[in-house]
Amino acid sequence: MLLYIHVPFCRSKCGYCGFHSHTPQSGQMEAYVDALLIELAHWGDVYGRPEVSSVYFGGGTPSLLPPNVINALGSSVRRSFALEADAEVTFEGNPESIGAMDTLQALKDIGVTRLSIGVQSLDNAQLTALGRPHRVRDVHRAIEQARVLGFGNLNLDLIFGLPGTRLKIWLDTLRGVLDLGPQHLSCYALTVEPDTPLEQACFDSSITLPNEQETSKMFLYGADLLEEHGFLQYEISNFAKLGFQSRHNLGYWEGKDYLGLGPSAVSTVSGRRWANPADLGVYVRSVESKTLDTNAEQLMLDERIKEMVMLRLRTTRGLNLRGYRALTGRAFMEVHRPLVEALSRKDLVRIKDGYLRLTRHGMLVSDAILSHMFEREEAARQNELSE
Repeated sequence: MLLYIHVPFCRSKCGYCGFHSHTPQSGQMEAYVDALLIELAHWGDVYGRPEVSSVYFGGGTPSLLPPNVINALGSSVRRSFALEADAEVTFEGNPESIGAMDTLQALKDIGVTRLSIGVQSLDNAQLTALGRPHRVRDVHRAIEQARVLGFGNLNLDLIFGLPGTRLKIWLDTLRGVLDLGPQHLSCYALTVEPDTPLEQACFDSSITLPNEQETSKMFLYGADLLEEHGFLQYEISNFAKLGFQSRHNLGYWEGKDYLGLGPSAVSTVSGRRWANPADLGVYVRSVESKTLDTNAEQLMLDERIKEMVMLRLRTTRGLNLRGYRALTGRAFMEVHRPLVEALSRKDLVRIKDGYLRLTRHGMLVSDAILSHMFEREEAARQNELSE
């Protein structure tokens, strides 16, 4: 099982962010922590202190938690869940807060093995435009302090396709980040989420984003640059040195059970899926009444098929065609041969050693490819129902 803990607080809301997070008001942090400790104990009892292969503290900004709270949560996790001896424990944070020595020491004390730092850019003007609360100097300081305390597995989050940027700027950013010595990089294209300040700024033309062709070049040439420096792409947005892939994220993409704690967190266990309330007050009341999973739904076969195809094709390993047959009872090419052959001619997909993979160019248009596949899956399902 994978364990995810959502921290819904941020120092300030970034203009592009569509995740569930907000600036904590008076008493909210305390209410959240009290409820989370109860939720940890509850699920530990329900599942009989289950074995966990990875723990991920995400957000929001988990590094805003005070050191004493970090220690309390770490202790509670280990009381309620049996962590494997080599469990991966990831903690997200922003440079200006995760670089504090007392915070890093608390993370060391609870057994964090992997830090994920939201760098996003190495240009202060870009950081300001994004609404990020840190400066480039905070990035250097956080990494230096983490190294002092012996953290040897660092992921840095980056965003490409920022307003006013071109390919050269992105490649220079990557070169600057490589000089910082990370083991893992997550590189995401800037997405305009609905009802965000970024969406409004694009609407009123106060900012201009790079066009699709330029953004595609950033993805393709950026991936080439990273591979030249020993970072293997193992998922559309993720690159790692050998042995440093995120085991937690790989678990998601491979369809492992995961338990999500905290406001808005999602869980999928034994084919049942539910989402915690996003509103903090409703979440607290649901924890107290032990009704968090009352909205759970059993995943139907067609949903499981779509998720298998979508998640596996995000990875460079691809979709195991035997696994597809085992789940569906049919061969993948029976349903998708015309589409796969057309995509192969355009060098968008490849089949090798029993796996269907998207090429790097295929990843650029993965949404369109998946849409066509899902249409064919639905047609196959309707045919089976009519027989």
